[in-house]
Amino acid sequence: MKIYHGIDDFVRLNYAVVTSGTFDGVHVGHQKILSRLRETAAKNGGETVVITFWPHPRLVLHPEDTSLKLLNTFEEKAALLKAQGIHHLVRIPFTKEFSQLSSEEFITQIIVNTIGTRKLVIGHDHHFGKNREGSFEQLLADGPKYGFAVEEIPRQDIDHVGVSSTKIRQALEEGDIDTATHFLGNFYSLTGRVVMGDKLGRLLGYPTANIEVDTAYKLVPADGIYAVTVDHANKRYKGMLYIGNRPTVNGVKRNIEVNIFDFAQDIYGESLTVNFHKLIRGDIKFSDLEALKAQLHLDKIAAMKILG
Repeated sequence: MKIYHGIDDFVRLNYAVVTSGTFDGVHVGHQKILSRLRETAAKNGGETVVITFWPHPRLVLHPEDTSLKLLNTFEEKAALLKAQGIHHLVRIPFTKEFSQLSSEEFITQIIVNTIGTRKLVIGHDHHFGKNREGSFEQLLADGPKYGFAVEEIPRQDIDHVGVSSTKIRQALEEGDIDTATHFLGNFYSLTGRVVMGDKLGRLLGYPTANIEVDTAYKLVPADGIYAVTVDHANKRYKGMLYIGNRPTVNGVKRNIEVNIFDFAQDIYGESLTVNFHKLIRGDIKFSDLEALKAQLHLDKIAAMKILG
């Protein structure tokens, strides 16, 4: 998959099958659109193109609203789209200036002149352009004039699974990993750098890698202990992950730390990706460290059972 950080380097295609949107999570609803994109391109000897926007439009248009947390960083989104077999990913930097582009300008300047769109596939209730003025009806009207066909994925094709990025965010914030996994079609993941901790886990017999995640926009699930798999250096390991402020030792900072089973490498400064399989329990304040240690033993047994 080729990635373009803007439209200037894009070379117009002979037969482009295109969709556009934020695609946060690349969930099963998005995957229906992408599947149709692939089918149409294969049938017509064309190439698939996804146009996405970064930063997320809400972060630019409503910077005062800090409540929005995203399911994917741009890099994670790109990896998921690549796994879906997309040929071209066009990242358009979303700015206040770009938000003033009319729907007609978006169609002519980007969809037609830059990309060379022959078929446009969109999800139901898709809007675009300044103040979201552009609609499916406008695309249907403009298509013949500019030489492209448009197809809308019917509402029932996506709504029957009840999926949306908002529902996935809500599930993760409640620790409902099963629902999030079902809607995503994949395990939710966090990627971060391993940083030095205070080695409390090692003292308890469960050494952890403390993970520093850029949490400015990335959603971190609810506090608690999770069964996870951990990707490091092209290998996958089993483990259990803790999210919380460590109330047993009166901690104040929210930590993300993972105990990787059967792993003894020094990985400070390196990158890890953790994949959430299931919430084992919520965060609890224990009477002392011995009680916490006894619970960690039970947590590991539970995690091993979940992970098989």
